[in-house]
Amino acid sequence: MDKELITLLDNYWDNPVWFAEDMLNFHADKWQSDVLMALAQAPKVSVRSGQGVGKTGLESIVVTWYLCTRPFPKVIATAPTRQQLYDVLWAEISKWLSGSMVDKLLQWTKTKVYMKGYEERWWATARTAVKAENMQGFHEDYMLFVVDEASGVADPIMEAILGTLSGYENKLLMCGNPTRTSGTFYDSHNRDRDLYRTFKVSSLDSPRTSQDNIEMLKRKYLEDSDVYRVRVLGEFPKGESDALIPLEYAETATNTKVSIKDCFTFNLGADIARFGNDNTVMAPRIGNKVFSLLEYSKKDTMETSGNILRVVDKFKNEYHQINKVKIKVDDDGLGGGVTDRLNEVVRQQGLGYEIIPIKNGAKADDDEHYSDKSAEMWGNIRDMLEENFTNFVQGREPTIELPDNEKLIKQLSNRKYKIDSKGRIDLERKEEMKKRIGESPDCADAVIYSFAENGNSDLSLLKGGSIWG
Repeated sequence: MDKELITLLDNYWDNPVWFAEDMLNFHADKWQSDVLMALAQAPKVSVRSGQGVGKTGLESIVVTWYLCTRPFPKVIATAPTRQQLYDVLWAEISKWLSGSMVDKLLQWTKTKVYMKGYEERWWATARTAVKAENMQGFHEDYMLFVVDEASGVADPIMEAILGTLSGYENKLLMCGNPTRTSGTFYDSHNRDRDLYRTFKVSSLDSPRTSQDNIEMLKRKYLEDSDVYRVRVLGEFPKGESDALIPLEYAETATNTKVSIKDCFTFNLGADIARFGNDNTVMAPRIGNKVFSLLEYSKKDTMETSGNILRVVDKFKNEYHQINKVKIKVDDDGLGGGVTDRLNEVVRQQGLGYEIIPIKNGAKADDDEHYSDKSAEMWGNIRDMLEENFTNFVQGREPTIELPDNEKLIKQLSNRKYKIDSKGRIDLERKEEMKKRIGESPDCADAVIYSFAENGNSDLSLLKGGSIWG
């Protein structure tokens, strides 16, 4: 192998940002740098964006970087249409290769880029996403799939791609406008988001976008339209989704900060599991800030009770303003034993903690609008997240802060609902959700329990318990 190739492999293996600058004279925007570094570290990355933010340039850099820094790789670039693939993406690769520091190493053709001297084993190719078999038959230790306009790629084709990613270092980059609320690309930002590194890029935040075009879309379609959401904000359309909490509400709450300076009560929500596949999850909260979630598996009720009390001790030692403790425990099923044990310890040791049992199936306080207590608690959190999102958009003070936890975001934004025969909000059963997405909403429930107060909502920033239409 040439010394020049060995140098490329050594110097830029895990830093595509440096490769882009040094070899291609491509100076990445902040979001492009974040995506490039994420792909260097993780096997699967998914980017939803508005139009004109520079995703095609990003994809061309990714293809060239991987081709130059892995030995004998196979890189497959695909898109739903021939025009998007060849006239846009493949032409962009040619543009950045021309006159670059690696131009003399690589040969570009209309359908392929290959390493000179290694034409048969070291290449990138362009294949339209029209047949699943176009994506099959590729096997190599170092392999990369780049999927452009990923919302438009049919599930059978994406399934073929995912089934091919079994080698030592196989990677997938998906990019596109979020045009559909179904399919692999949608799932990568929702039910499967814990399997991906995900990014959202708004046209409003990119220096590359046309402000005139943004204003035209705003005037023509209005800001609350799905067209504006997809083409400008990089958000999925509202039309098809029946999730109780929109993804953007949950995501926004992980990017907002609230003060806990004058907050003196420590709240801990606990969703209890025992020896099954589900986890016991604890959500510590002070004020309206939820701290990092704590997960435990295969613990009996005695161990779980001890873990809960240790978490309380940890926070009391760290936050000396705490003068009151409220522990809210899922009291259905196995949680009942934990509630009993906590009450026993608190009584014996004179701790003064308040133990609040949460009964999801109980009658809702607002039984005119909610079918049971669980639906009411989720509805209240939805209201708070909506208020927080509105405040964030309008530049006002946020009302809630959630930890940046992919499982939590996935679960909050994937609980479906329906309207029952009395016109009330009725949540999808946990068993149905687990069957559909592969896990119960244990992280989400723990957070929601942390806001429960004697069976009622403790969302003090809400006014009048708003019901949304």
